[in-house]
Amino acid sequence: MDSEEPEYVNLQEVEEVVEDTGTEHFHSEDEMDEDDEPLEVDLSNNSQGYFDNHQDSVFVVATHPSVPLIMTGGGDNVAYLWTSHTNPTKQVAKLDGYTESVIAGGFTADGSYLVTGDMTGKVLVHKASKKFQVWNLYGTLEDVEEITWIKVHPKQNVFAFGASDGSVWVYQIEPTLEVIFTGFSHSMECTNGLFINVDNLDELNLVTISEDGSIIGWNCFTQTQIYKIDANSGLKGVVTPWVSMEADPNGKAVVVGSRDSQVVVINSETGAIQNSFKVLELQEGQDVFEISIESISWCRDPNLSIAALGLVSGDVFIFDTKTWKVRRTLKCSDAVTKLQFLENSPLLLGASMDGKVYKWDSRTGEQLYTYVGHHMGVLDFALDNSKMRLITAGDEGVSLVFAL
Repeated sequence: MDSEEPEYVNLQEVEEVVEDTGTEHFHSEDEMDEDDEPLEVDLSNNSQGYFDNHQDSVFVVATHPSVPLIMTGGGDNVAYLWTSHTNPTKQVAKLDGYTESVIAGGFTADGSYLVTGDMTGKVLVHKASKKFQVWNLYGTLEDVEEITWIKVHPKQNVFAFGASDGSVWVYQIEPTLEVIFTGFSHSMECTNGLFINVDNLDELNLVTISEDGSIIGWNCFTQTQIYKIDANSGLKGVVTPWVSMEADPNGKAVVVGSRDSQVVVINSETGAIQNSFKVLELQEGQDVFEISIESISWCRDPNLSIAALGLVSGDVFIFDTKTWKVRRTLKCSDAVTKLQFLENSPLLLGASMDGKVYKWDSRTGEQLYTYVGHHMGVLDFALDNSKMRLITAGDEGVSLVFAL
């Protein structure tokens, strides 16, 4: 923690933003290809701020629910907390104690706690004080050799994580940091998890997926498995490595995507399969990883029934969720890393390994804007508490702040 504690300005204050929307190119004589042709370096940048304290790739971004506070975790085994509304950005805290890259994390719904995890399976929980300006270590977990994801419950001070050994863990934070559920039914890496029916505080339900082709619904309070979907039950012999998932706005249906472009839509409460199909077929000469479904986002606009799926190939498919037929196709020049619909809006954000974040109108497929400034891939992004600023995680070690 730095000795100087920055003070948050009033969110009603008008901040001065200097925005560079120009496009510049230069040819470096020092950077030549094998044919001695000048290498063109794109210096386009329309961001309004940046944070560059990381010494390695930034893997994860999480944003505080009520103040303009950002957490970024990186390959330098450090997480930082910093402000998104100031120009320049200000570091609030440096969180260390990790032994490997910080790859996952999130704030609790009330903003009082921050949960982060590194690749060696170390999970740190920090607690806020002094109006979120001081963050002290609250607890440390080392249950597994490698975590693959962390999800913080959107309503309760509870979080879950999955591990490379297939295990699933759920912890409560208050009154003490304590495990309330463990699941060991996946035989390979647990790749993702999602809390469902989150408004029912009398239940704690979780759906998890795995490289072994299984999808499991858990009742965490009763320590029971509600359903298990795999090649022997529901999937009719299909064994596919599931990697991405998203629930509909009501939490009643979950769409799951795999590394080989398989999709299944299930009833989140019963596990009944509502639909199953393949997005892309592997073409001759194509690597199987190119058709991996890396991200799924379900539109929260009550007037629209659409979901977006993004692939390593750079393809983005907009589906009608009533029929699961493709309505639009969009394209990035490199792998899609994350998709997210703006709240109650048809506008879709998509990050790519081409170093850009795109904003599309999902109804027409029109590309409305491109957020540029990274010279390597964008690995993650999030919107800050104002919902008016976009925060990115760059593979080159920089986070950029963009005005939406």
